[in-house]
Amino acid sequence: MKKYMCLLCGYIYDEELGWPEDGIAPGTLWQEVPEDWLCPECGASKADFVMVAV
Repeated sequence: MKKYMCLLCGYIYDEELGWPEDGIAPGTLWQEVPEDWLCPECGASKADFVMVAV
C-alpha cells in the first residue's frame, strides 16, 4: 500500500490505515478517496498531496 503526503502541512495519508473518521475505510486506495476530501489537519485539497516513499 502507498502513502501520500500533504504538501502544506506534512500529514500522511496511509492507504493501509485509511481515515475512518471521514468514512474512508482501511485499505482504501488513494484513487478511490473522493475528490472533495480535504486534509484532516489543514484542509488542503486532495490535489495538494504527493506520493511518498516511506
